[in-house]
Amino acid sequence: MAAELRSDLAIRPAPRDIRPVSNSNNDETRHKHSRSSYSEASLLTSRNNSLTFRPAKRPMPTPDKTIAVINASGRQAASFIRVATAVGYHVRAQLRNLEGVVATEVATNPNVTVLRGELYTKDRPAETAQVDVTRNGPISGIGVNHTLISELFQGAQLAFINTTFYGDEIQIGQALADAAKKAGIQHYVYSSMPDHNAYNKEWPSLPLWASKHKVEEYVKKTGLPATFVYTGIYNNNFTSLPYPLFCTELQPDGSWIWQAPFHPDVKLPWLDAEHDVGPAILQIFKDGTKKWGGKRIALAYEMLSPREACEVFSRGVGRPVRYVHGPIEIKVTIPEGYRSQLEALEELFGLGKDDPKKQPPYFGDQELEDSCPRVALELWEGPRSLEEYAREVFPLEEQANGLTWMLDEGDGGGGTHSKRNGNGTGHPIHLNGYITTLAQIVQDSDGEEEDEGLVMRGLKRDDEEWLA
Repeated sequence: MAAELRSDLAIRPAPRDIRPVSNSNNDETRHKHSRSSYSEASLLTSRNNSLTFRPAKRPMPTPDKTIAVINASGRQAASFIRVATAVGYHVRAQLRNLEGVVATEVATNPNVTVLRGELYTKDRPAETAQVDVTRNGPISGIGVNHTLISELFQGAQLAFINTTFYGDEIQIGQALADAAKKAGIQHYVYSSMPDHNAYNKEWPSLPLWASKHKVEEYVKKTGLPATFVYTGIYNNNFTSLPYPLFCTELQPDGSWIWQAPFHPDVKLPWLDAEHDVGPAILQIFKDGTKKWGGKRIALAYEMLSPREACEVFSRGVGRPVRYVHGPIEIKVTIPEGYRSQLEALEELFGLGKDDPKKQPPYFGDQELEDSCPRVALELWEGPRSLEEYAREVFPLEEQANGLTWMLDEGDGGGGTHSKRNGNGTGHPIHLNGYITTLAQIVQDSDGEEEDEGLVMRGLKRDDEEWLA
């Protein structure tokens, strides 16, 4: 027996249409919800109540293109996927695994098709069975997963590709470009970084960046309609955990010290990867290759010297932050390949020592450096500054990683540093397109330890991987 519906509230009768009768056919056939102005309001309506008649919304066509994306749980890719799918694009996203909140977010997005698996393989390809395979990256696979890469581009017209050191980055980058070319990708956006030695033979190469540079050069040779983006230093790099290069070391009085090899007064490019990469890349696709084909774009929304970065960070977080020009301190175990990157970075930015004019441009090319932030602002006018990041996001990320300084105001913030036990776990380290996670053991197919990757662990983010 159906439940009886009852209400103690009086039921208001539907309003009668009290407009005067008109002999105009147009007036008689006009839809009752399509009045063209508020001047025609009835006795029951006003500009501010729920019965106000408003003009119909303009139709918003849904994009009919599909975008291929790799390393979809990384900051760059995840930022782009959020924005692209929000406006209706479909994404084919490669994920190494489904662990972590970002991977879960991507995998449960209704506009995303997930391809789960590594871009490298553990089985030596037959054609290279008798030769040594070049090792490019701290975690090197033996072969390239051509099957997965081919599936990635099926039905796709666009691609945003940010390769990482998982596997032989150069070989994987070349295979991705070949597959995209074969699939007829209409616009291929590759997240690159410079090889400083290619600009000046006296400058050392940064190993993890040089691999990207080689991939970029290969993409150009394929003839793909491509655009190359270079990301600045991530705001998210900063952490009060003891990890190299961007550790803001918490002092007993609650202040921080950031020690790095960058000259205190040389401007560096900065970017909030989570907030600003997505909208910028989407606009590149919307503008198309007619505007950006073959171009290199510096994605950086602020040019701040280390001293200035500490000043704005201090304003945002409400605590003193002091910069110290000094060597990179390594206090935790890191992969050998990443160690090589840090050693080269210290050498590169140590050139000239106290002479700021002798420090190489961060992006290698001074012209690219000088385009910041003008070109980035052409793409996206609403960036999140380092000060805003420090005020709005940094405390939340630190707390998610198990740190408690934001809760310990009574002892100046320098008391209980973390509620967690153990070491080698915590905040991500990003080197613009790379890096990293700390303290994860990457295992091979036999379950044996192969190498140490860099992984983020925390109270709310256990086993989450950040791949750029």
